[in-house]
Amino acid sequence: MNAQPPQIGTSRPVIRQLDDAAANRIAAGEVVERPASAVKELVENALDAGASRVEIAYSDGGKTLIRISDDGCGMTAEDLPLALSRHATSKIDGSDLLNIHTFGFRGEALPSLGAVGRLTITSRAEGFDAAQITVAGGQIGAVKPAALNRGTVVELRDLFFATPARLKFLRTDRTEAQAIADTVKRLAMAEPYVSFSLREIAGSETREIFRADAEQGELFGALSGRLGRILGRAFADNAVPLDAEREGIRLTGYAALPTYSRGAAIEQFLFVNGRPVRDKMLLGALRAAYIDVLSRDRHPAAVLFLTCDPESVDVNVHPAKAEVRFREAGVPRGLIVTGIRHALAQSGHRSSSTVATATLGAMQPEPAQPRIYQMERPSYGAIRNAFAAQMPLASFDEAPQPYTAPFAPSARVEPAPPETAALIHRPLGAARAQLHENYIIAQTERGMVIVDQHAAHERLVYERLKAQSAEKGIAAQTLLIPEIVELSPAEAARLLDVAEDLHRLGLAIEPFGGGAIAVRETPAILGEINAAALLRDILDELADQGDSLRLQSKIDAVLSRMSCHGSIRSGRQMRVEEMNALLREMEATPLSGQCNHGRPTYVELKLSDIERLFGRT
Repeated sequence: MNAQPPQIGTSRPVIRQLDDAAANRIAAGEVVERPASAVKELVENALDAGASRVEIAYSDGGKTLIRISDDGCGMTAEDLPLALSRHATSKIDGSDLLNIHTFGFRGEALPSLGAVGRLTITSRAEGFDAAQITVAGGQIGAVKPAALNRGTVVELRDLFFATPARLKFLRTDRTEAQAIADTVKRLAMAEPYVSFSLREIAGSETREIFRADAEQGELFGALSGRLGRILGRAFADNAVPLDAEREGIRLTGYAALPTYSRGAAIEQFLFVNGRPVRDKMLLGALRAAYIDVLSRDRHPAAVLFLTCDPESVDVNVHPAKAEVRFREAGVPRGLIVTGIRHALAQSGHRSSSTVATATLGAMQPEPAQPRIYQMERPSYGAIRNAFAAQMPLASFDEAPQPYTAPFAPSARVEPAPPETAALIHRPLGAARAQLHENYIIAQTERGMVIVDQHAAHERLVYERLKAQSAEKGIAAQTLLIPEIVELSPAEAARLLDVAEDLHRLGLAIEPFGGGAIAVRETPAILGEINAAALLRDILDELADQGDSLRLQSKIDAVLSRMSCHGSIRSGRQMRVEEMNALLREMEATPLSGQCNHGRPTYVELKLSDIERLFGRT
């Protein structure tokens, strides 16, 4: 360890003022990470200019060409040189950095792009002639007359030609092209009344990658149409609308049903004042909203828009503006959790239509195999059996007897009660049969429903236990000897800040000097617990997400196990009255369309789909 640290020289370092070219390249390293970053900055500029149409074209994954065309307000010949200067912008006046109503405000994107690529801007403002300016590697050319009807065309060629080392860190053309498509789709979600088109140019050929025409009508209808085009009709058909407000923050968007869950967090989109963000606190709130209806290996799908006063959120905390910071972080988090849970509860027993689609896919008949004709002569045994089958019988007793199965029937059909005709018109219909002592077959007005009796009743019992727990509170058990948990003073202070919330869940804590915490009461429903491990888990969630649902999730897990043991077991025969009573209770109970782990409790098959299976349509 005698070697001299490399950052310490023998002579005193001299502070130098970097030139504009170096400063712009450094800024480009923060703002322009890859071609998709450049597309994001330029499309946001087009939207800030009031464009109703944005066209994006690229070549070689955006490495050799990115072209953005819009029909916005445009710029004049006098504005073009200023637009390429650092920290020059028309979006703020510099007096208030919190009251920001636009995507961009720093004035760094265009000069940064011009410092690392070959940038050409052609623009025309209403009442002015079109003009063009070019910058390559930070060297700005003269303004020239140009031909353009309206708006702005920004063309970026040879990205990172001025910084060749950055090119080595780019991915393949296919990967970079996919990142561009994801960026454009994310921006298109927040602007349903703007048309977007994305094209790939390969030599003399042009291929359209994505197109979304401007939607019409009211906000939720337009948003549903845009999301259906981007995420697919399956998401739009299986998502519930959100519209809630708390303390000046409004939540809108769509949240998918729990049975429409994903294996990864690939369909979670968050926007704050129209700006796409990837905020850890907000994503944690989305996860918390589904914690009661999804297993840990499944992820919810949602598109959430938070709208608030710009002064209550700071968007200038991240170089690419991908994260935000709220003045009161607990308000948007609580709004997301309660807003989504309320919307899912209002959906009642509804289950995802993709479950029925998967079921029908599994029931598709296998394609008929071509007949294979055997040209060989039949064997002697086959000829003898054929003749024996045609001989007259000596007595009736010699006739072949019907095949009898070695097991009891697995299906039991109940006689239809008098009220069946009226029950058929209910959402889950009227019970008709029970299969394998576990599956209820019900007839509806438009098809049939197959219900997993154990999973359905387990959810009903679970919701009943939760309602009773919320009404009467969580019973606490007082420890004979309080358990002392040693923590750091900062950790102890963080826990004591949420002590009141923990007490409502049956966990009573109080300071015990220094960084020690005394645990005096624990939730009775949890039995004997490791208080120290529980407190540390809560602290980890507080540090990671700003809030903790660890204790509540443990209580819910116990209630879930209790509901499993107290529900109708598989293998039990049910009378038709019991089956119909279960169906009616499912219709009246929120979230009864999925079990405690997010799996569907029933599958609905339309009569038209069933007829299609048999080739009747």
